[in-house]
Amino acid sequence: MGVMRFEKEVSAAVAPSRMFKAFFLEAHNFLPKLVPQAIKSVEILQGDGGAGSIKITNFADGGNFNYAKHRIDELDKDNFRCKYTVIEGDMLGTILESIIYDVKFEASGNGGSICKVASEFHTKGDQEIKEEALKEAEEKAMGLHKIVEAHLLANPDLYA
Repeated sequence: MGVMRFEKEVSAAVAPSRMFKAFFLEAHNFLPKLVPQAIKSVEILQGDGGAGSIKITNFADGGNFNYAKHRIDELDKDNFRCKYTVIEGDMLGTILESIIYDVKFEASGNGGSICKVASEFHTKGDQEIKEEALKEAEEKAMGLHKIVEAHLLANPDLYA
């Protein structure tokens, strides 16, 4: 099995606590309402949403993928950090065994935040991931980040 690791930082004009709540604590309620064209539902299949829980994201019809099941490995509400592993879903395809994400929101000093993401793509055997697929996934993630940021800016009391 091969492992490809990537790190990315993205800034937002929203406090880390609010970004963390939107993406990790309230995602099952928030994201399907905010982006129904992309996410049909987020459900907790096992657990209470904390470490050890299993969640499934069902994507909207007509997209590239149908679903992704992930396990919450660590959830640190005080430090706005979540580590989770995509363990099943058509997004893994025939190339990937799993994807591990480690996401942390930190204060940026101007009332906003910096989102630090470390991603590990674990391939099956000696498979290789196409760079264009990684770029496309990153663009979609950055697009979602900006949509969430804009919505939270427009609704300053949400998750305050």
